[in-house]
Amino acid sequence: MSTNRATSGPSAASRRPTTGRSAADSSAKSLPAAARTTATLSALLVLVAAASGCSKGPAAPFDTLKGSNVTAFRLQNYELPPQQAATPGAAGGLIPGLPPEIQTWVQQGAQGLSQLLPPGLLPPGMVGGAAPAPQPDAPRFHGFRILSQTQVFDTNLQEELAEILGDPDSFHNRHSTCAYSEMGLSFSPQPGVTNDLLISFSCNQIVAQTFAWPHGSAGMKPETVKSLSEVVQKIWPPGT
Repeated sequence: MSTNRATSGPSAASRRPTTGRSAADSSAKSLPAAARTTATLSALLVLVAAASGCSKGPAAPFDTLKGSNVTAFRLQNYELPPQQAATPGAAGGLIPGLPPEIQTWVQQGAQGLSQLLPPGLLPPGMVGGAAPAPQPDAPRFHGFRILSQTQVFDTNLQEELAEILGDPDSFHNRHSTCAYSEMGLSFSPQPGVTNDLLISFSCNQIVAQTFAWPHGSAGMKPETVKSLSEVVQKIWPPGT
């Protein structure tokens, strides 16, 4: 009888610690799982935040450009006095008195934007597609003579303009101090709200006229000039 009790005693004792160890093991396993879940959720939150930052839209007011009533203007960037306008070009075929920034821009082929070259600044035939000289009473856009204007209905073009102009990374502080504007842009997201700006390819900068410029700089980077030039080619195809 005593032998049986001795035998059964250890067996019962062994069962009790085993049960305790199983519970401890279960708790130990559950803790890492919870920690992993927390870490996963944290990582997802970080990714969502990063994605939100990357997908941030254009800065105001360019976030309203797509879908707005958009008008693009070809502008006379510089007006020569009548006596100079009638004088044949000097060295390089350019008319004397032309600002150096415009001379450089023209001599570089106007970066492929011959349709934005102002009439009267080059000898006839030097660059094809030049528009006729504006009449003396031609309308103006913020002081610059309007050579032509067109509505931009294509929402893809509107979106391109918004992405370029609304991105602070499109600009830097390196630009000329002049502002001879070859292009103007006006967009109205709603009645009574008009956002006007001037674009100077020859001086490499953009000047907001009716709103506060949202970026810290306004000089166009080379890739910005390239992107805007491609949009201009779509708005005014060469020869128009």
